[in-house]
Amino acid sequence: MELLYMWPADQQTRYRGRGKGECFQNVLAISDFDMIFTFVWAEWEGVAHDSRVLKEVAFNPTSGFPFPPPDKYYLCDASYTNTHGFMAPYRNTRYWLADFRRQRALTKEERFNHSDAQLRNVIERAYGVLKARFPILKQMEPFPFPKQRDIVIACFAVHNFIRKCNIYDHIFMNYDESSIFFETQGGESDGQVFHDIEWGSQEIEYMTALRNHIASQLNSNN
Repeated sequence: MELLYMWPADQQTRYRGRGKGECFQNVLAISDFDMIFTFVWAEWEGVAHDSRVLKEVAFNPTSGFPFPPPDKYYLCDASYTNTHGFMAPYRNTRYWLADFRRQRALTKEERFNHSDAQLRNVIERAYGVLKARFPILKQMEPFPFPKQRDIVIACFAVHNFIRKCNIYDHIFMNYDESSIFFETQGGESDGQVFHDIEWGSQEIEYMTALRNHIASQLNSNN
């Protein structure tokens, strides 16, 4: 997720979002299916690609990154590597929910991407709640960088507190509707290069085979 921020003039180049001209902080977050964030890492510059951020954080021994158990995996969008523990949709295949509203899924790859997008939509709704509740995330004040980073983490923490305590909250109610979908921009459409350096070919082949198996099962059920 990219959040709009204010930076000193000598640091703005690193934090300018791709093609936007504004300064952004790239935030890596993991959400469960109840819109609770289970991991957050802030402070990356806006020009950093999502896949690079994940690799740097995941292999940073001080980050505490929660790798999934061997038989589980995170659902990621197409900007990430499809490798052991991280399942991404098929590239060069429709996967935005809006695409499937215009025309139903036809191939097994499209059916997989459609199902994947429906499941991943929960994190888009979680981000929607977060930004609706905390307008400061859309336009940060020019605080020192450590304070800007801490504000981001605090917003995520308050978000989780409200959700976990089952507080009657109209913002969560608005974004809880399963019929409401939120789209994000990015993925393979941003023209970035994908690097598969830290994960070896065996891990990628394993996840590719598992994704193909799931796609075949989804296709046979239709």
